[in-house]
Amino acid sequence: MLKIGVLISGGGTNLQAIIDNIERGCIKGKIQLVISNKKAAYGLERARKAGIEALYINPKDYKDSQEYNQRLIEELKARGVELVVLAGYLKILSKDFIQAFRNRIINIHPSLIPSFCGPGYYGERVHKAVLDYGCRVSGATVHIVDEGTDTGPIVLQKCVEVDQDETVESLQKKVLKVEHEILVEAVKLFCEGRIFISGRQVKIL
Repeated sequence: MLKIGVLISGGGTNLQAIIDNIERGCIKGKIQLVISNKKAAYGLERARKAGIEALYINPKDYKDSQEYNQRLIEELKARGVELVVLAGYLKILSKDFIQAFRNRIINIHPSLIPSFCGPGYYGERVHKAVLDYGCRVSGATVHIVDEGTDTGPIVLQKCVEVDQDETVESLQKKVLKVEHEILVEAVKLFCEGRIFISGRQVKIL
């Protein structure tokens, strides 16, 4: 079984979706460790309830982002992690982190990349931007993490329709539902060795 590490900053609903599908036998992998940069992140409690090791690592305890990311690398490698999942993790990874897990880091983003992504596009800001633009569809994207912000190769995407009376809250709820679906599917595919990356192209066999 593939060894998985999950980084979170908040409630951990995407983490819970992965945990649930591992327990059902849908994903042939095991979460070795969950790390959060936020002490109050409920995702840490979700992990502990599932018997998964959970760590809060405070970035303020380190002199800079580089040193903090080095600690993350050490913790993940100490547990043999082969796939890193960013499930609502709101910090930028260092180049060293990307290099340490090249093509083995995936992120879930609440829009159809390359629209409404990059620096500053996170949480409700994404959905507000979609509505302000007048989009008829939105959705979620799972992508490989590279040195840019939301710039890595796309693994999976799924659309949702934007209704005429849509609000930020209602759109966020719609998109979160498909986030759970495609993130679980991407983790499943990785664990089965069915994802192959060549440049910007991701092939699923």
